[in-house]
Amino acid sequence: MTDSIFQKICTWLAAAIFSIGYPGIVILMAIESSFVPFPSEIVMPPAGFQISQGRMSWLAVIAAGTTGSLIGAYVNYFLALRLGRPFLLRYGHWFFVKEKDIIRAERFFAAHGEITTFVGRLIPMIRQLISLPAGLARMNLVKFTIYTGLGAGLWVAVLTAIGYFVGENKDLLAAYLHDATIWTLVCICTLVWGYVWWHRRWQAVGRNAGASTASDRGKG
Repeated sequence: MTDSIFQKICTWLAAAIFSIGYPGIVILMAIESSFVPFPSEIVMPPAGFQISQGRMSWLAVIAAGTTGSLIGAYVNYFLALRLGRPFLLRYGHWFFVKEKDIIRAERFFAAHGEITTFVGRLIPMIRQLISLPAGLARMNLVKFTIYTGLGAGLWVAVLTAIGYFVGENKDLLAAYLHDATIWTLVCICTLVWGYVWWHRRWQAVGRNAGASTASDRGKG
């Protein structure tokens, strides 16, 4: 019952803000990307439908959605950077951030490193919180922006494409969102595996080069 009411409120709010066009998309995606539990699934698919009707453009919609996502991510990043872990763990629930969610995001970040800010943008329940451990770890802001922008842009493009092809059919939309989530997770696993493989290979090359240099110096 509560979830249903919350969903209706979110849908009404999205429709109201969405009516102002591209700035509305920026505002809604900034809310979704911050610590407020607001679903991006009721923002970007309708924008995709508007594209199919010739009322909006692909480039502007994706740019607006990605910009909003970055703004929301910056809110979380600087919040964590300035306030620190003890504050978030103690008072996070006032901002809809639960302690268990912070710990989960921290573990995910620790396990996969900086690429997590890209991968995390594609995972439900992690997407909104992955900027917190990045801020706590004082991740380089340029890298944070690049990885977050790429991940957010990809997710925005996927949701927009679903809305473009499915339109206002809610049953089809739900089915496509489910499939998109599964395929996204598959792609994430592939990307993480590829990154880990490349990273280890690069480290091995570095170690071999260092060993060769030391050997040459010894001979000299």
